[in-house]
Amino acid sequence: MSRKKNRKKNFIKQIAVVDKTPVKQEEQIVQMDLGPRRSVAFIGSECYPFVKTGGLGDVMSALPKTLAKLNLDVKVILPRYKCIPQKFQEKMEYRGSFYMDLCSDGKQYYVGIMEYQKDGVVYDFIDNDEFFSWGNPYTNLIDDIPKFCYFAKASLAALNYLDWTPDIVHCHDWQAALVPLYLRTCFQNTNVGRASAVLTIHNLRFQGIYDRKMIQYWSGLPDYVFNKDCMIQNWLDANMLKGGIAYCNKITTVSNTYAGEIQTEEYGEGLAEHLRYHNNKIRGIVNGIDTDNWNPATDKLLTANYDAESAVENKKINKKALQESLGLEVDDHKMVIGLISRLTNQKGLDLVNAVIPGIMDGNTQVVVLGTGDAWYENTFRYYEYKYKGSFCAYIDYNENVAHGIYSGCDTILVPSRFEPCGLTQLIAMRYGAIPIVRETGGLKDTVSPYNMYDNTGNGFTFDRYESGLLYDAINRAKTLYFESRKYWDDMVIRDMNKDVSWEKSAKQYKDLYVELTPRN
Repeated sequence: MSRKKNRKKNFIKQIAVVDKTPVKQEEQIVQMDLGPRRSVAFIGSECYPFVKTGGLGDVMSALPKTLAKLNLDVKVILPRYKCIPQKFQEKMEYRGSFYMDLCSDGKQYYVGIMEYQKDGVVYDFIDNDEFFSWGNPYTNLIDDIPKFCYFAKASLAALNYLDWTPDIVHCHDWQAALVPLYLRTCFQNTNVGRASAVLTIHNLRFQGIYDRKMIQYWSGLPDYVFNKDCMIQNWLDANMLKGGIAYCNKITTVSNTYAGEIQTEEYGEGLAEHLRYHNNKIRGIVNGIDTDNWNPATDKLLTANYDAESAVENKKINKKALQESLGLEVDDHKMVIGLISRLTNQKGLDLVNAVIPGIMDGNTQVVVLGTGDAWYENTFRYYEYKYKGSFCAYIDYNENVAHGIYSGCDTILVPSRFEPCGLTQLIAMRYGAIPIVRETGGLKDTVSPYNMYDNTGNGFTFDRYESGLLYDAINRAKTLYFESRKYWDDMVIRDMNKDVSWEKSAKQYKDLYVELTPRN
């Protein structure tokens, strides 16, 4: 069926044709064998669409939904922040409440449980106004340490209260890293204490390090976990993530390359030796993206929808719309480079800053979307003023604009200093925007460099963290774009056909869960 090329925010209902051929009585429907069923409780500090500040929110949303389709019984446990939109709050159902001992002096705190169900997943929100009444999920360590000590313990207590005993408790980042310690100490003789613990490290830079006495008081954990092989760091501090690493059954990182990188001094963030000691637990499983949410064929935010077959033509329509909306010169022949990122040093923005004057040659336009360090924000504003009509600095994070950039840009920059996985390059490929990335972490695992001799690969890469190498990678991309457009278009189609969903990765997680809970 042919596809209309100039759809502008009009949505055509697809008519499903139902096969009305009668089924013979003797025919039997064969059910697909989805393997052994396991129950998994995800525990984390954010989850889209309720609350999201980064990639953790995307993973906590998409992975449980995909696992539910693979015959797993999945529950997600989250804090009930006041910033969760009212449209979700009003649909939550009260499941019960109790009081729980928390601090080392036995101080008790209220634990309420509010439930929300969608897409085969049960979301249980831990309710406590004293800890979760802030406008944002994260504030500062002085406030966040008590909050997430409470959350880790309350999540396990809630599972016992609900009489829902998981085979696996899958916790995420430092905010839930005390869960494995609680499982093996305070909850070891309860039903939930039988569960295996998986800890996923999304970004090792953030570890929950603070004064030992404060963490010991608020957690109420026994003295014996506060030693140099578990919680203690730098003698006077305790490290919540370090303790989780010591007590969990398995550690996963969000890409295979990052699993190796964090065991080196360069990327280990002070925990390289500790991680090498526990390296038999570590496994890298690359993230996917929610391909229902990120789908250019159905994306309601695009001027023109497209798939791999119509991308070459319809991306031109989206490019024009992007240029018009952001004040760029409307010219289909210019190469548009996008940058969607937190504006921080981790994201390689010092390299970007160094190469901007060299790439602004009259044939190139640049669009930056994001917020972060004031220095980078102001620098990109300066470039917008200097290269008026060719450079746009959109200093904000706007989901609608992000969709427009992915669909309208020719290429997306991701030159990170380090990148545990990265979702930007996966979304870019899904939308036919060629990624230019540094070979680190998940960027190395998901983007294969273009080979001009056999016309293979799905992006442009560079290895060492040097601005000259980024400049070279951009120029290689521009050369192909301007001089060999057919090969460029081949790569656009190749990228759009690449599987960047959660399907493969979710199966790897399921295999890991089965490995941890063998049954006869």
